[in-house]
Amino acid sequence: MSLSIAARSRRTLALGFCLPALFAGAALADPAPPFRELLRQAQATAPRLAEARAEIARAEGLAYQARAIPNPTIGVEVENFATSNGVNMAETTASVEQTIELGGKRSARISAGGAELEAARRRATRTQAEYAFDLAAAYAEAEGAERRLQLATESLALTQEDARVAGVLVDAGREADLRRVQAQAAVQAARAGVDQAKAARATAFANLTALAGAPALITSIPTSLLDEADRAFPAVDPDPLASPSYLAAEAEREAAARRVRVERAQAVPDLNVSWGVRRMQEDHSTAMVAGVSVPFPLFDRNRGNISAARADLSAAEARLNAARLEAEASGRSGIARVAAAETRLAAARDGERTAQEAYRLTRIGYEGGKLALVELLNAQRALTEARTQTIEAATERLSAQAALARLAGVAPFGDQP
Repeated sequence: MSLSIAARSRRTLALGFCLPALFAGAALADPAPPFRELLRQAQATAPRLAEARAEIARAEGLAYQARAIPNPTIGVEVENFATSNGVNMAETTASVEQTIELGGKRSARISAGGAELEAARRRATRTQAEYAFDLAAAYAEAEGAERRLQLATESLALTQEDARVAGVLVDAGREADLRRVQAQAAVQAARAGVDQAKAARATAFANLTALAGAPALITSIPTSLLDEADRAFPAVDPDPLASPSYLAAEAEREAAARRVRVERAQAVPDLNVSWGVRRMQEDHSTAMVAGVSVPFPLFDRNRGNISAARADLSAAEARLNAARLEAEASGRSGIARVAAAETRLAAARDGERTAQEAYRLTRIGYEGGKLALVELLNAQRALTEARTQTIEAATERLSAQAALARLAGVAPFGDQP
C-alpha cells in the first residue's frame, strides 16, 4: 500500500512541478519584451514621458516668444473734414508709432525664457529617472505576481495530493478521520490563495501595461528580470548635488530669480515714439509730425507682481534646500538598502533550499507512516513561505538597485534606455 501511494505521489508531484511551466507557456499570448527593450519602447509610448516632452516644447515656444519686439502701430487720422462754412479744411495724418521697451525688459524676458526652458529640460530628466525606476518596479512586481501565482498553483496541486494520500491512509485505518478533514481544509485554503494570486497578477500586469503605454495588454514576462537579481550590477555612487531632483530644483530656483528681474523691469515705463506725415487739403501742403509719450507711473508700479515673484523665489529656494537634504539622505540610505537587499536575497535562497529538503524528508516520513499529516502540512507551508520570501527578496534587490540608479540619474541595471 505504501509503495503504491509513494509511486502515485511522485507522479503527482512531478505533475505539480510541471504545472508552473505549463501555465507560463500558455500565458505567452502577448508577452512583454525584456525590460531594457520595454524601457526603450516606452520612450515613445509612455504618457508620462510624452507630457514631459510637451512641457519642453511649451517652454521652447515661450522662450522664442520672449525675443519678440512690440509691433508698431500704423494709423491714419482725418481732421476738419466737415466744416460749417463749407470750406474743405481736412487734414490727413498718416503715422507710425513704436513702443521702445526700457529697463531691460526684453533681455530680462529672454533670460527668463531660457531659464524656464532649462528648468523644463531638467524636470524632464527627473521624470525620466523616476519613470525608469517605476517601470522597473512595476516590471519586477508583475513578474513576481506571476511567480506567486505559479507557486500558489503548485501549492494547490501538492495540497490536493496530500489530501488524496490522507484519504487513502484514513480508509486504510492508518489515520484518524480528522486528518481527512484537515487536508480538505488545506485544499480550500490553497484554492483561495490561487484566486488571490490571480487577482494580484491581473492588477500587476494592468499597471505595467498602463505605465508603459503599451497598445495591448501585457499578459506575461518570458524574459525574467528577477533572475538577474543575483548578478552584480555596475557600482553606483550617487552624488547628491548631481541627482536629477536636485538639478531640477536648482534650475527652477534660477528661473524664479529671473522672473523677479522680469517683474522689476516691468515697473519701468516704456517710451512710445511716433512719426508721420500730415496733408492739409486747404493749401495742399504737407508737414512732418512726431511725438513722444511716456506713461506716468502714478498708480501702477507693478509692486504686487514683484512681491509675488519674490515669494516664488523664496519657495524655490526652500525646495532647492529640501531637494539637497533629501538627495543626501536618499544616497546614504540607498547604498545601505542595496547591501541589505543583497544579504536578504542570499539568506532567502539558502532558506528555500533548506525548506525544500525539509519538505522532501517530511514527505518520505509521512508516506512511511512515521510522521503525522500536520507535520507534512507544516513543511509544505514552510516551503511555500520560503519560496515567497525568495521572490520578495529578489524584487527588493531590483527595487533597491533601481532606486540607487534613479538617484544617480542613470538607467537601472547599468544600461541606457
